[in-house]
Amino acid sequence: MSGLRDATRPARGARIDLATLIGLRFSATRLSLRRRRRALAALAGGRRSSFRGRGIDFEEVRAYQPGDDVRSIDWRVTARTGQAHTKLFREERERPVLIVVDQRNSLFFGSRHCFKSVLAAHLGALLAWAALGEGDRVGGVVFDDADHHDIRPRRSRKAVLALLSRVQASNAALPLTARPGADDFAAMLGKLRRVARPGSSVYLVSDFQGADSEAAREQWFRLAEHTEVLAIQVTDPAEAQLPPPGRYAVTDGVQAVELDSADPRLRQRYQSLREREQSRLQETLGRLGIPLLQASTRESPLRLLQACFGDRR
Repeated sequence: MSGLRDATRPARGARIDLATLIGLRFSATRLSLRRRRRALAALAGGRRSSFRGRGIDFEEVRAYQPGDDVRSIDWRVTARTGQAHTKLFREERERPVLIVVDQRNSLFFGSRHCFKSVLAAHLGALLAWAALGEGDRVGGVVFDDADHHDIRPRRSRKAVLALLSRVQASNAALPLTARPGADDFAAMLGKLRRVARPGSSVYLVSDFQGADSEAAREQWFRLAEHTEVLAIQVTDPAEAQLPPPGRYAVTDGVQAVELDSADPRLRQRYQSLREREQSRLQETLGRLGIPLLQASTRESPLRLLQACFGDRR
C-alpha cells in the first residue's frame, strides 16, 4: 500500500529511480486501459479514429445452422460443397501496446516537484504495468537527443523491465550532445510507425517540442491511420509564462544565458509564441481524432490517469 500512497502524490526529483518505476506496478492495478472514461473521449476532436478497438480473429468454418448471421456465410465453401457453411470468429484477446517515452534535453527541466523527464517516466511506467496486467503485449520506444531505442512488444514482465531500464539509462545520460537529426520528432514518429502494427495502442508521452513541423504532421497522419494513439503532454508551470520581472540565469544543459524577464515586449512575445505553438498542436491532433492530455509536474501522474481510465476494481 505504500507504493499506492506515494503514487497519489506528484513525482519528485531531477533523476529517475528505477526501483520507483518498478514499484509503480502496484499502483497500476488501479487503472484499466480498456475502460476509457467519457472525459477522454471528449478530447479526441471531431474526427473519428480509424481504430475500432479489439478485432476478431477467424477460427473455423462449420455447417450453417438456423440463427447464424447470413453475413458470415462462407460462399466459397458453400459453392464447393453444395451446403451452406458459416465462418466462426473469436474475439482478439490481446493487442500490442506501445509506450513511447521522450527523454530529450527539453524535458530535463522542472520548477516544481520534479523534472518533466521524471514525470514522463512515471506516466510511461504506470501505463506499461497497467497494460501488462490486462494481458496485453507491451513494448515501446524511448527517444533522446542521441538515438531512438525500441523494445518489441511481449506479454512478459521482462519486456516492461527492459523498457523501464532503457528509460532510466536515457535519463541518466541527460543532458546529451545532440546528434544531427536524432532529436527530430518526425524521425521518431517515422520509427514508431515501423514498429507499431496496425491495431496497436500507442501511448506517446512527451513535451512535443518539434511535433508540429510539416514533416511531423505527415507522420502523425500516417500513424493515426492504423493505430489508436493517445498523446500525453508533460508540462511545467514555469513554461506557461516568463518568471516575475528580474534577471535569471537560464540553461538548457548545454548553453547558459541571462534572461531579463522585465522586458514587456519579451514577455508578450514569449506568451504569444507559446499559445500559438500549443494551438497548432491541439489543432493537428484534433483533426486526427487523437486525444491530448495535459500532465503537469505539480500533479500526481496516477491521479491524471485515473481521471481518464476506469478503476479495474
